[in-house]
Amino acid sequence: MIKSKKIAGLLFAFALFSTASVFAQTQQLPQQQQQAVEVDVSDEELSKFADAYQRIRMVNQKAQQQMAKKVEDSGFDIKRFNEIHQASLDPNTESDATAEEKKKHKAVIAEIESMQGKFQKEMEGAIEEQGLDVARYEKIAMALQTDTELQQRLQKLMQG
Repeated sequence: MIKSKKIAGLLFAFALFSTASVFAQTQQLPQQQQQAVEVDVSDEELSKFADAYQRIRMVNQKAQQQMAKKVEDSGFDIKRFNEIHQASLDPNTESDATAEEKKKHKAVIAEIESMQGKFQKEMEGAIEEQGLDVARYEKIAMALQTDTELQQRLQKLMQG
């Protein structure tokens, strides 16, 4: 259960970063939910981040396709699987899943968890290939959530 929450969190985090417009959307969140991260990022480092980000998006898309295939191959409709999965993550939510669906869901989650390490390594490799370490990449990503000037620099870099 803990691992599936980490996977869901990881995929959610990468899904959030799936478009450049997310940076503009984060500005709309209440300030108390955002913790500003101050980081000095050179143009060269931001360029490396942008390249790593693009590669991570490709790995994430591949991961999502493979996970969706696992879900569909199990006989689940993606929407139904997600409903059951969301209910399984929230102890306050009553699931309407049948015993058979719960069993299939658990099996699919186990398969997805077994894939997670491979994708994690690919994402880390994409970051390191650009000359960044994972901690630095994450720090820049966190700073992008609140630093509008950095967001604009990244958007300009990715569009140009």
